[in-house]
Amino acid sequence: MDPATTDDRRRRRLLIATIAGGLVLLLLVGVGIYGLLRGPAPQTDTTPTDPSPAATSPLTNARRDGPASVPRGGGPEAFARAVAEALFTWDTATGYAPSEYAQVLADVAAGEEAEALAGDVRSYLPAAQAWAQLRQYQTRQWLTIDAAVIPESWETAVSQAAPGQIPEGAVAYTISGTRHRDGTWDTEPVEASRPVAFTVFIVCTPPVPVRGAGLCELLRLSQLDNPLH
Repeated sequence: MDPATTDDRRRRRLLIATIAGGLVLLLLVGVGIYGLLRGPAPQTDTTPTDPSPAATSPLTNARRDGPASVPRGGGPEAFARAVAEALFTWDTATGYAPSEYAQVLADVAAGEEAEALAGDVRSYLPAAQAWAQLRQYQTRQWLTIDAAVIPESWETAVSQAAPGQIPEGAVAYTISGTRHRDGTWDTEPVEASRPVAFTVFIVCTPPVPVRGAGLCELLRLSQLDNPLH
């Protein structure tokens, strides 16, 4: 095995252990990263949301499709946005299960972080029992993105890191937007929404001359509504 490849993987795992955290507070190059200390996943809603008049959604007149693959090209921000949309877009009326929506994100995971990332993704999706209840209301969900920005805390960490401490191409994007849900409640269409924010950690290869932007992989996700700033 190429020693350089081994060293790069070791540095990447150190980075992810630091920024994703666990039950203890770790430091990244002297900068406290508190935003990703993961707690227990919030309990999943089991109704479409509080009934309110239905609003027009981008899915209203569209065919109710299943999970869509996440494009790995287009550059870091485009990839982060695609990940965010895939994470929040699902439809209980399609016949697909939460695991199948999760698979499209697993397909773009960085290999060494795939197992940990799977846990991150599960915390965003309804559990099987909740999914079965949501299906009774033909509930579907999607995300409207307002902004995708590199947080200042990430930039500070990068600026203070020793050479080679952060893998080349690694970057974080904090996504802010609105989560929408609609469905049917007592035969009446209902819709509700709420603001959300979270951070996506990715790694991308450098742009290739003529071919354009390189390819990206997904490293980890922050806890919902606990992003880096």
